[in-house]
Amino acid sequence: YICSLLKCTGEENWVDSRTVYIGQREPPPGTEAYIPQRFPDNRIVSSKYTFWNFVPKNLFEQFRRVANFYFLIIFLVQLIIDTPTSPVTSGLPLFFVITVTAIKQGYEDWLRHKADNAVNQCPVHIIQHGKVVRKQSRKLRVGDIVLVKEDETFPSDLILLSTSRDDGTCFVTTASLDGESSHKTYYAVQDTKSFNTEKEVDMLRATIECEQPQPDLYKFVGRINIYQDRDEPIARPLGSENLLLRGATLKNTEFVYAVAIYTGMESKMALNYQSKSQKRSAVEKSMNAFLVVYLCILISKALINTTLKYVWQADPNRDEPWYNGKTDHERQRHVMIRAFTDFLAFMVLFNYIIPVSMYVTVEMQKFLGSYFITWDDEMFDEELGEGALVNTSDLNEELGQVEYVFTDKTGTLTENNMEFIECCVDGHVYVPHAICNGQILSGSSGIDMIDSSPGPDGKEREELFFRALCLCHTVQVKEEETVDGIKRGIHQGKATSFYISSSPDEVALVEGMKRLGFTYLRLKDNHMEILNREDEVERFELLEVLNFDSVRRRMSVIVRSSSGHLYLFCKGADSSIFPRVISGKVDRVRARVEHNAVEGLRTLCVAYKALSQEEYHNVCQLLDSAKLALQDRDRKLAEAYDLIERDLILLGATAVEDRLQEKAADTIESLHKAGMKVWVLTGDKMETAAATCYASKLFRRSTQILELTTKRTEEQSLHDVLFELGRTVLRQHGSLTHDAFSGLSGEFQDYGLIIDGATLSAVMKPAQDDSSGNYKEIFLEICRNCSAVLCCRMAPLQKAQIVKLIKASKEHPITLAVGDGANDVSMILEAHVGIGIMGKEGRQAARNSDYAIPKFKHLKKMLLVHGHYYYIRIAELVQYFFYKVSNGSICLNSPDSSFCVLQPLYDTAYLTLYNISFTSLPILLYSLIEQHVSMDILKRDPSLYRDIAKNCLLRWRIFIYWTFLGLFDSMVFFFGAYFLFDNTTFTSNGQIFGNWTFGTLVFTVLVFTVTLKLALDTHYWTWINHFVVWGSLLFYVVFSLLWGGVIWPFLNYQRMYYVFVQMLSSGPAWLGIGLLVIISLLPDVLKKVLCRALWPTSTERIQV
Repeated sequence: YICSLLKCTGEENWVDSRTVYIGQREPPPGTEAYIPQRFPDNRIVSSKYTFWNFVPKNLFEQFRRVANFYFLIIFLVQLIIDTPTSPVTSGLPLFFVITVTAIKQGYEDWLRHKADNAVNQCPVHIIQHGKVVRKQSRKLRVGDIVLVKEDETFPSDLILLSTSRDDGTCFVTTASLDGESSHKTYYAVQDTKSFNTEKEVDMLRATIECEQPQPDLYKFVGRINIYQDRDEPIARPLGSENLLLRGATLKNTEFVYAVAIYTGMESKMALNYQSKSQKRSAVEKSMNAFLVVYLCILISKALINTTLKYVWQADPNRDEPWYNGKTDHERQRHVMIRAFTDFLAFMVLFNYIIPVSMYVTVEMQKFLGSYFITWDDEMFDEELGEGALVNTSDLNEELGQVEYVFTDKTGTLTENNMEFIECCVDGHVYVPHAICNGQILSGSSGIDMIDSSPGPDGKEREELFFRALCLCHTVQVKEEETVDGIKRGIHQGKATSFYISSSPDEVALVEGMKRLGFTYLRLKDNHMEILNREDEVERFELLEVLNFDSVRRRMSVIVRSSSGHLYLFCKGADSSIFPRVISGKVDRVRARVEHNAVEGLRTLCVAYKALSQEEYHNVCQLLDSAKLALQDRDRKLAEAYDLIERDLILLGATAVEDRLQEKAADTIESLHKAGMKVWVLTGDKMETAAATCYASKLFRRSTQILELTTKRTEEQSLHDVLFELGRTVLRQHGSLTHDAFSGLSGEFQDYGLIIDGATLSAVMKPAQDDSSGNYKEIFLEICRNCSAVLCCRMAPLQKAQIVKLIKASKEHPITLAVGDGANDVSMILEAHVGIGIMGKEGRQAARNSDYAIPKFKHLKKMLLVHGHYYYIRIAELVQYFFYKVSNGSICLNSPDSSFCVLQPLYDTAYLTLYNISFTSLPILLYSLIEQHVSMDILKRDPSLYRDIAKNCLLRWRIFIYWTFLGLFDSMVFFFGAYFLFDNTTFTSNGQIFGNWTFGTLVFTVLVFTVTLKLALDTHYWTWINHFVVWGSLLFYVVFSLLWGGVIWPFLNYQRMYYVFVQMLSSGPAWLGIGLLVIISLLPDVLKKVLCRALWPTSTERIQV
């Protein structure tokens, strides 16, 4: 069998079809050939390693790092040949880094294995031989008939055969797939919907022919062939309305029978998973680039010294002296082998120019620094009882470099709750007390009337308006007390009904009517029942439903009252209702609608018309002919709806608020001010998403909205629409992009782009010929000039494609994705930084993310404060380490008269402990607690984030400055000490310093200079800083006294004995050390003073 895992969402890729035999039963003999096919089992795998491949795979990934691979080579060289230093100096730090990283990554993958096992071992009910058999989910096979009960999750992609409801429908929530928590209706196959027992279902003989698995959640094409007594099977079409997706949950339906067609990693949910790859921060890439430069310097120095050695030894009189003990065997070796061995020995000798301890310190800084996010009390949510989580500490500094933020809408920006705010009837405004999803707040009895109450004449129209909203909807009534474990609809200790619907707006409107005196009770026997203000039950026969669609932007119902009157009630967007109205107080209602729109509320208008029996008969004929059409059914239905929904009488309007999460608008505004572009990627409808974007201040009222949607591309070609939008934005900005003006829209027109999933597929599709051009580049150019972008009706993999498209653009910006559902996992994994919200839609996003936060508002502090600090700290740490090693680079070998003596200037203990002990703690502490400005200022002034944008503190210009500063200092140390004390008596007894005393003096100046340089750079002093900085200097002095003051029995030599004490006994040595330290630090101090005075940054102005 051919298995095709499709990579591009939205493309019609019919590679092959598959035939599924329901219940694993063969078709009747002679009908068709029985070709059994092999399909994967139902296991889900999100882990990266297995028990067997963890060690080799993890080591391979770690040694892809330039530094790790280099230190491995150096360690092997030290083991193989005779070198001046011990292999322990390279091997121990390398082993520490590799082990710590492997433990961390192994633990993270173990958690993923644990989560996979929990999913794969959960019980599933399968029909076999007319009985219900309980199995583990991983043992489910394609063709198995599955029994799923209410509130259970579908174990694989299933075709619905029958349900507990007589009409063959079931209700499903797909929150974990597309972010929508509303109830969607799915339909059983017409010929199998009456099978309600295990035996009946098991007797079914049928095959399903369908497309091979593809990741598009909204597309499915297939057919079912049902074999009965007759020879020819009955063929019925299958579409997305028959397909129950893995991860969705059955609601308000007692049970369903369905057959598995896509299992395991072939299910649509699994195909939308993005493979988890190793993410590397911009700082790490800069570190690797700087390391390559130092590696080139190291190789150059080794080559030069090797060449000079052999040039020097060309004269027989300058060959190595007899006391070097060089054997005849060594002398007789080939000159190339000797040269290569000497080259490696010089490489090891100069190895200290490559800071191995930098990677150890960086790993420790990232690991320890990540706890500051976890410990942050301001990022703790009382409602959830949880704070922020750090799943990977490798990307802390990347939080300070974000340029694009991609966010989900439902459950991320919003609380996923709709609240009825007000309604307006003929200009009279009604505002009930707060109600939300059945939760009625205390003390909310009665009705607030803003305007004067309507007179007796208006009473009838008011009640007609309330009845219209109670009838014009697709709401279902739930009688039970709990759903999803949460008590709903309970008031004053009594269990009452509550409402569920595919649209949360409808629920809010029906609940609003309940507070205003008209309660929708139920739909029973095709009759809708309403309880009016007098506690009387009114029954209306539901005759027709003209469903809502995004093109018409309205829906209607036709009902017959108990008195026999026929009504058409219509509700929809103001733009689709007002043109169809012939009477009513249009001006007053329109004014109220515009007022509510400015407030960011979702508005709907309500109208009606009375129908005569003859008109209703004509409507039925019109609808029946359209519904029975086999071709262009959608177009004919739209034409019929257009004819029916005319000559309406306006009743009023409603206002509903999709409640944003607390401080969501403030967070988005702060991100804009910080120079970030915010995109909303959602699976929701365009109208809903656009309203949220206005409420969250992503779009302002002055923003000109550009639409790149299916509706527009049907009217014009995609090519024309793209070029027209391109001309619109570039006419204002010319060749400049909007990046420079984000947040500064005073002089420039703000543009906002809206695009849907189908149009995005067309844009992403490779051009068939050169004439059509590359749409991606035009699309990107339009996006760059828009202050905000809304992508709606996005499949999960399309979200990842958008992120990947921006990542690959010529600027290569740093991206961040934030979401709360399983549908956001691909986007989170694709972005440079992925953040999961601990929301109501499960924890898959939080588990697969790099960081998890309780609410969207916490993103502000995470980026503007923690991200800012992390980047400042680690940038200083990296530059400081390269500065330290360049400080000692001049004087790594002895100024001997011959190049053939491979001898260090410093003692091995000093060389080993220089980066590990003497100078490591101050910079580690600095990189953990430094605050160049206070937290309050960073939160109050988001524009300070721009000062560190685009990795500005690790650019080549700054790297070269730090390197040359280090080289200048090293020349001051070495040549200053050399010329100051050349042929000078140092001690009172007239002794002259030897090689080790001279080296110790230079090393002392080096340690004091680099430590005091860090002290000058520190802005935030605490007692810990003082203890570590001055304690490190004291430790160096005490160590030197002990190292040279005691005869250590485990040493073969005692070359440092009494050296440090002898140096300290000299007055000129004290004076020389102080003078050289001041001369070394002076240039950097002068540079900082001048730059702050002449060209201060925003941060430096605040510091003053």
